[in-house]
Amino acid sequence: MMFYMTILQSQTGTGHFSPLGGYHAGRDMVLILDVARFKYPPHWIPLTLLWDAMNTVDSATGEHRGYMLISRQQQQPSLLYTLSCKHDSWASVAKYLMEDVPLLLKSDTVKDVEEAISVVCMSLPSNFRDFIKWVAEVRRREDDSQSLSQEEIQRLVLKEELLKQVQGTGLYKFVNKFLSSAYSCSKKAAMLGHEHSLSDVATAVCCEGAKLLTAWPESSGDFCCQKTCLKLVRGDGGKPLALISGTVNGSESKQGLQILVPVKQKSTCCCTDPDDCSELCPAANDLLTVLLLALPVQTWSGIKIDKLLQDIINLVSTDCLPALLKEEVLHLRRQLILLKRCQDNKEDGDLSAPPL
Repeated sequence: MMFYMTILQSQTGTGHFSPLGGYHAGRDMVLILDVARFKYPPHWIPLTLLWDAMNTVDSATGEHRGYMLISRQQQQPSLLYTLSCKHDSWASVAKYLMEDVPLLLKSDTVKDVEEAISVVCMSLPSNFRDFIKWVAEVRRREDDSQSLSQEEIQRLVLKEELLKQVQGTGLYKFVNKFLSSAYSCSKKAAMLGHEHSLSDVATAVCCEGAKLLTAWPESSGDFCCQKTCLKLVRGDGGKPLALISGTVNGSESKQGLQILVPVKQKSTCCCTDPDDCSELCPAANDLLTVLLLALPVQTWSGIKIDKLLQDIINLVSTDCLPALLKEEVLHLRRQLILLKRCQDNKEDGDLSAPPL
């Protein structure tokens, strides 16, 4: 992508952005795919002329023009989880995880893994669930079709495998034990917020998807989702895959949407209502496990008992994680580090690859 001064090419205007479409080595010329196609079709110019056009100063910024290399990512940045800055509370949650947790873990009361998890969880900000989200894939429903493309099936299989890997970690067993046995439901809700049913989540996602697909992201009050319905479709080898359908009513139109949901399907499950399979949706214990894995390793360094510190390091180390889960965890860790740097007003530096 080039930023150049158009006046050097006998065009109107001053600064202009356009992608480079090709290079002719024999004639040392480049193909400009001009974005103003209503005035200028794609055209070839000498490479030296393009260089001179880029080697100029933009009057608005006082900086030189130039070019930017853009490449497609080889895979999605995250499959199942991501950190969200949509709510203003993200800064307080990032500060808690990156600054407060390491200090809390230095307490003399931290004597085993359960107490370490308790220290982290019991002081979580109330808006913690707004900070980390699971990724939902939404598509328009065409003619009530329940079929999935091969690419959609492959993505769902990957997400379900990732969920299975999360639940197969040693840390998950400790998190699940902590959440299920030591504390009442009210205390768990105070720590992690209300655990929404799959139907509630589907309704919210359908409305959010409708806003994005209709290019009206600010009109949240104009959409209302009717009752959602879960269908189990067959993937490769007859494997059941979850597809949620919903109809969203807008102020001027109505549209059908479908959500591809990663689940760990029970072999005996034959439910048709999302509420009946709500436990199959990525839940609080999955989410908390991934977030603990994503904390920088130095977070735990303040633990005073050497054996406990080593046990924790063994549980949260990414070295022994399956490749799929390791990539997901490291992506979340990079997000967390970048958000903390942004909070500290250090975003002007190189944010491309923060240390892990």
